[in-house]
Amino acid sequence: MTEPAKPAAPRPSGGMAGRLPGLWFGTALWKRILLGLVLGVVAGLVLQEHAVDIKWIGDAFIRLIRMLVVPLVFVTIVSGVAAMSDPQRLGSIGIKTIGLYFGLMLIASTLGLLIGTLLQPGAGVDISGAVAQAGAAAPISFGDTLMNIIPLNPIAAMSSGDVLAVIFFALLLGVGILVVGEPARPMQNLFDAGSAVMLQITYFVMEVAPFGVFALIAWVMGTSGPAAFISVFKLALCVLIGCIIQTLIVHGGLIRLLGRLPIRPFFRDITDAIVVAFTTSSSSATLPVAMRVAQRNLGVGAPVASTALPIGVTLSMDGTALYVGLLAMFSAQVFGIDLTFVDYLMVIATTTLVAIGTAPVPSASLFILAAVLSVIGISAEQTALIVGFILPFDRPLDMMRTVPNCTSDLSVAVVVARSEGELDEASYLARPVE
Repeated sequence: MTEPAKPAAPRPSGGMAGRLPGLWFGTALWKRILLGLVLGVVAGLVLQEHAVDIKWIGDAFIRLIRMLVVPLVFVTIVSGVAAMSDPQRLGSIGIKTIGLYFGLMLIASTLGLLIGTLLQPGAGVDISGAVAQAGAAAPISFGDTLMNIIPLNPIAAMSSGDVLAVIFFALLLGVGILVVGEPARPMQNLFDAGSAVMLQITYFVMEVAPFGVFALIAWVMGTSGPAAFISVFKLALCVLIGCIIQTLIVHGGLIRLLGRLPIRPFFRDITDAIVVAFTTSSSSATLPVAMRVAQRNLGVGAPVASTALPIGVTLSMDGTALYVGLLAMFSAQVFGIDLTFVDYLMVIATTTLVAIGTAPVPSASLFILAAVLSVIGISAEQTALIVGFILPFDRPLDMMRTVPNCTSDLSVAVVVARSEGELDEASYLARPVE
């Protein structure tokens, strides 16, 4: 009788080095991203101007997530629209989404004016040493804006990254698949599979996020640093207060009052998207992460996530509306202009409208100022001075105001999904599985 084989001796684990990968990937992604942010601050303060040498890591991360934007928007919108049982639901979702976005931007621009009026960030500020910078180009008419949504060539629109045109074509294609029905089922399956693949690629790219966040924050701190805020400290404080109020109170209130949901799970589960929005200063770059968070963490159904979030990238600019409204008050105080009630209304209306056309890229807010400041009698030359004064310090301010852009998109997606029966409440309340 043969003896039973002895169990194989355990292989050496390799010590701490062998356990590090397991420890790293076993830690929640949002914790790794926050660790990268904190270490980036320290590295920036230590490296100073040499931090620019590692900026390429952050740029590579931004390129990776921007690479995903157009294909992700296209396939997820087509898949989401085609998955609707009734074409009329697209109209219902669209009207609710756009209505909420406009309402939130009106609140944001009003909040910016209110904070500027109360805290007076422009009082006593001397901009005589500022170097004038070119302001915005001539405003595009409303008719031309609508016309530009319709692409002459959908492939060219995708190639150039024209997100609005891509959304328009994707909506048409999705509606076409939905109306044709069973004969178009193979095409629907193709886009369903494409949507799943693109979201999976997003998961892969997000593993790079801690390193990208580290490099970007180190670059900002090393080249700007805390001292950069001294000249615009009061304005920066106003931006911070406004972003906190818009994010926590306005967007949190939207979740609580209209969505009838607790707000703690919402803010707990969107950390990934908030940190990426903060570090990249780009709503467009944050879109792949926001879609991942909405569906995986918040339980938002694909029909809503694939329409509300891409539309929000181009239409929902709460941070921009708040910031431009605040800069309007700042500029009026710098140049000693007293505003009337009608001026306030004009600034609110103009800010909301021009915010819609703002490119979802860093510092774009500064270059739409001319359209807003002109309604209160500030000349193009004076606007150029304001832009020249703010521009050197704008990156940290831009990082702050991109956060409410992101939370606006996600809060609206949750509320619309709730109203349309497309929210998995159990997933919303549960902690996400990392």
